[in-house]
Amino acid sequence: MVQPNPEWPTDAPPTCPRHADRVTYLRCQRCGRPACPDCQRPAPVGFHCVDCLKEARRTAPATRGGIGRVMAGDERPTVTYALIGTCVAAYVLQWVLPGITDRFDFTPFFGRQEPWRLMTATFLHAPNSPMHILFNMFALWQVGQFLEPVLGRWRFLALYLTSALGGSVMYLVMATPPLTRLEMIDSTWLTGTVGASGAVFGLFAALLGLARRLRLSETGLLVLLGINAVLPFFYRNIAWQAHLGGFVTGLLVVGILLATRQRSRARWQWPAIAALVAALIGTAILKYSVSDDAYLGIPRSSISAAAPETPRL
Repeated sequence: MVQPNPEWPTDAPPTCPRHADRVTYLRCQRCGRPACPDCQRPAPVGFHCVDCLKEARRTAPATRGGIGRVMAGDERPTVTYALIGTCVAAYVLQWVLPGITDRFDFTPFFGRQEPWRLMTATFLHAPNSPMHILFNMFALWQVGQFLEPVLGRWRFLALYLTSALGGSVMYLVMATPPLTRLEMIDSTWLTGTVGASGAVFGLFAALLGLARRLRLSETGLLVLLGINAVLPFFYRNIAWQAHLGGFVTGLLVVGILLATRQRSRARWQWPAIAALVAALIGTAILKYSVSDDAYLGIPRSSISAAAPETPRL
């Protein structure tokens, strides 16, 4: 909690420094000064005042394309809005065409022959759980409108998609193929997963990695991550493997971005991200190549019948 400044008057309600006639009890999460609604700007946790936002932009590196440079001109998080729109459109299609969920979720068993599921699953959400898409889209909007201007549109999109892939690959790596029909019951190998959670956790990781550089408070984000780390112990329907994979991948991506932020190293930025994507794809191929194939003798129809109807989130 922000402690009141001794210089502020205690015998009168706090007012906005920029609009002295406006009483407000909301304070900037960075400097602690009162801020009216017109002077508030969304931040990953709470909001910042316009003065702190200007100071952050002033002290950020001015090198072209560098991390921390807020985009000039149009600062709207276009990619964030596009991703949200895509997920919402896909959710509507899932209701109109119920078969879409089973056809494009990521089930490790089907991923061998249909590798696109590794990515398509991130744009789908559980049709019977509106809170699933609401939470993910709110988190994407909250973090995206801050991260996208800082990283730039293409870097932000690369972070999001690579984290989504990393989440699916981790889910695959930690799944075990069933060797008997009995093991088919509640098998992760046969359980589909959907949702943008892996990608969102990658954004959380990137925000955590940039927090110290941008002088942001890490407390709220750490609390949020702690809550999500505990939830799988109470709700078995959570694909914590995908969350973990997305988080680790997000840390790797932001590590690459920070390591190549200098002009002399900038040319290695995209090749390094491409190498990470190649490593993830290679990991998926290796997992499938070493997995026991005994279950392949079981008809595909039997696999589909044994798979849980509700995908993991």
